[in-house]
Amino acid sequence: MTKQAKRKQKPQLIQWRLYVVVAFVCALFTGLVCRAAYIQIVEPEKLRHESDMRTLRTTSREVQRGLITDRNGEMLAVSVPVKAVYADPMVVYRDDGFKDMRRWQALADVLHEPKDKILNRVQSNPERRFTYLKRQVTPAVADYIKQLRLPGIYLKDESRRYYPTSEISAQLVGITNIDDMGIEGIENTYNSWLTGTASKQKVRKSRDGHVVERLDIVQEGESPNDLVLSIDQRIQQLAYRELLKTTQINQATSASIVVIDVHTGEVLAMANTPSYNPNSRENLQSYRMRNRAITDTFEPGSTIKPFVVAAALEAGTVEADEYIPTSPGWMRIGGRQVRDSRNYGDMSLGKILVKSSNVGISKLALSMPVQQLLGTYASMGLGNYSGIELTGESAGIVSGRNRWSEFERATLSFGYGLTATTLQLARMYATLGSEGVLYPVSILKLKQQPQGEQVISPEVARNVMKMLVGVTEKGGTARKAHIPGYPVAGKTGTSRKAVAGGYGEDYVALFAGVAPVHNPQLAIAVVVNEPKGDRYYGGDVAAPVFAKVMSGALQMLNVEPISTTEKVRLAATTRSSE
Repeated sequence: MTKQAKRKQKPQLIQWRLYVVVAFVCALFTGLVCRAAYIQIVEPEKLRHESDMRTLRTTSREVQRGLITDRNGEMLAVSVPVKAVYADPMVVYRDDGFKDMRRWQALADVLHEPKDKILNRVQSNPERRFTYLKRQVTPAVADYIKQLRLPGIYLKDESRRYYPTSEISAQLVGITNIDDMGIEGIENTYNSWLTGTASKQKVRKSRDGHVVERLDIVQEGESPNDLVLSIDQRIQQLAYRELLKTTQINQATSASIVVIDVHTGEVLAMANTPSYNPNSRENLQSYRMRNRAITDTFEPGSTIKPFVVAAALEAGTVEADEYIPTSPGWMRIGGRQVRDSRNYGDMSLGKILVKSSNVGISKLALSMPVQQLLGTYASMGLGNYSGIELTGESAGIVSGRNRWSEFERATLSFGYGLTATTLQLARMYATLGSEGVLYPVSILKLKQQPQGEQVISPEVARNVMKMLVGVTEKGGTARKAHIPGYPVAGKTGTSRKAVAGGYGEDYVALFAGVAPVHNPQLAIAVVVNEPKGDRYYGGDVAAPVFAKVMSGALQMLNVEPISTTEKVRLAATTRSSE
């Protein structure tokens, strides 16, 4: 066998190739060791940062708003759990989420949105990581969406406000926006109190979004607070029902009613028409959402006359048993005429109120300095905020100028030239019922009686109350406000609405009063704006609402009717005041 044949039979190892391979492996291994050492020892933070950017997330725990209840624990506003539907466009594109359009159509159908609109939100920016598809969907809808298993479509916990009393307390309680922040009424005024703070926690999530490690508490949450209102929902419902009925019957533009506890200043009812359903947000109208009882002002008309009598008695310019001549039923003041419906002759202070004599009340106003009268108005709360601290409250207008003509002083006495709110009017009559003590108005339930201010003497307040009883009795202007078993001290008012250059043809019908006179408990003011037809007087339009609400409220509060002995004594004092 030749030497060449032997070499083919037994290959020889080429030494230099082995050295090359071994050197390459050693160099590769050395490089890997150096790189690992560099990453682990010299610069470990970079990759940790990159990892954290992809896996670390801060999650917050959803905190529902506090409850709003009435004084007896009835729910007025409560939060219910709902879901938000959102998309991660990057995940949708990455996982080819558009391959099954039937599921997208099913999603659009259950969300009541056009399919093209939903697809456009996702496709408009493929690089986005978050876009809402629908907020505040019900748990049933959320479960259906979950079963669709659409890539990149997720659900997020949130809450929605629900109002069990619906339109009855709508303007008072208010509403929240889609982010659960109060924007009207109590919800807005006490938003920070009701909201609380969500707790935040740092977690590590896997690629599919599941939490694999809980790391740290970023922020401790604060629990929301509940709110107990002074409102009695039974009285609120009664007040709204009667107010709505009279608004419809008289085709009025709007109406308001306020019920106040005489001894504490707590508001037991505050209702307005027209109202709205806060649980249905599709067609909200701003004019329906306004709490007219505190925002809208009007000239109070003859409802202000009892306080002119009180001012005159306080000033000492007239005695409680004095008679005021009003013949011949009219008087000329500064070139203008003040007129009664007929000639009443000499009138007692009580009869001036019972017959609502403009001549008699004008003479009382002119018998005292104008600052005395204005001071009494101011001390009773006119031109000032009531203390209820609700957003949008108006203080009304009482001019503080120094120079007044005699005719202007006369018009001040029968309720023109100044403005007030329904709440202010109710508060003024509550002050009469509390024997001259003015309490700050509260929309929150109080734990104890607040400190009041004595603004008129108890004797004067009692005398005026007795004079006002005749207004709802035979011969008075408000027979429809009479309540059997519960004597009422109240006053009607019918004022013409001011327009540019004078007064127009529209009226505001009013009635305000306190009952029962022998044991005052509640004060109620009713204001009906622009009633149509022949019935536009306060005694015809507003007084019946007062009677039904006051009667029902007193029975709900278990107030005993007047006894026979007390009735005889009250009748005697009423006749003497007239």
